[in-house]
Amino acid sequence: MKVVEQYATPKMYHPTVKERSKIKTTQHVWKYGDRLYNLAFKFYGDQRFWWVIAWYNGYPTEAHIRKGALLYIPLNIAKALKVLRA
Repeated sequence: MKVVEQYATPKMYHPTVKERSKIKTTQHVWKYGDRLYNLAFKFYGDQRFWWVIAWYNGYPTEAHIRKGALLYIPLNIAKALKVLRA
């Protein structure tokens, strides 16, 4: 028998300019072939945090990111998660 586990959807919002200023970031220019999960693995060691980069920059999916777009990648994942879930 298979069991489906359901998770509650966390309430999240886009950080304000003031909140963003408290988080150290690095910049990445989006290019052909980039993937959010690869960036998450590079910066966090865990590809499952791809959504943090997407959410922090206001992109729902990779398809919404245009070539040449400047992404800000929070360097401290714990601080970014705290701000995104506030």
